[in-house]
Amino acid sequence: YSSGRLEGRRAPLVDLNPDLIGCYRAVRDQTETVIAALQELEREHRERGSECYYEVRDGRFNPARAGRVSAFETGDLASTSTDLAAMFIYLNRTGFNGLFRLNRAGGFNVPAGRYAEPRICDAERVRLVAQALSSDGVTLECIPFEETLADAGRGDFVYCDPPYAPLSRTASFAHYTAGGFGAHDHDRLQQCVVTAAKRGAVVVMSHSSAPSIVAAYSGPAAMRAGLTMHRVPARRAINSRAVRRGPVDELIITNAAARARRPVRITSALHSR
Repeated sequence: YSSGRLEGRRAPLVDLNPDLIGCYRAVRDQTETVIAALQELEREHRERGSECYYEVRDGRFNPARAGRVSAFETGDLASTSTDLAAMFIYLNRTGFNGLFRLNRAGGFNVPAGRYAEPRICDAERVRLVAQALSSDGVTLECIPFEETLADAGRGDFVYCDPPYAPLSRTASFAHYTAGGFGAHDHDRLQQCVVTAAKRGAVVVMSHSSAPSIVAAYSGPAAMRAGLTMHRVPARRAINSRAVRRGPVDELIITNAAARARRPVRITSALHSR
């Protein structure tokens, strides 16, 4: 945004998580009200710590978002409250390693993180995000990836950051959305990415180095689309066992021209999203 690269460009930002898109819309449209609510949550957290976290998670956030399920499902995100957006940010800043996870009933169930002085309300950063999201041509949509990738072709740049495929059978953290994102979804995404690349879109995807993903993007269809894989070191902060947190390989999958690529190091707070 600050570099001016969004000027005169259409930039649809798409995710299937209505909590995320609803939060972004509230930040964009009612910035100062979200900041005020977030400042109040920060004050409460300073006084009560993890007790406040669980009270907000179970007594406010989950009941509030449950009451908006029908609006989420119909795509009516304009009604997302500023309080709900502020709670979403608060829980992200104070929950276990910033993880977003839903149980099978659709409830947010991430435990409190162990932070001495978490920075909960960064008002200037929220304002900068709101300015970027308000730029001409930037849109926020809660739709399936197929709908977005179906329009991608020559002259378009696409970045995909899907929920990561687990590295082992015990690594999956549950659901990023209530419906989950399983092997079939990863297969559908691969087909859409390959098709978009064949139409001439420049695609960049970050992903885990799970064997199934390596196989999917090193097969004949991906190769014909010009997609190549690059392993990059990343730090994983989310794992139930501390000894397993640390450097791992992740994948950058792209058909971008080799001369445009530079060595990349990823620092990730996500385990299996």
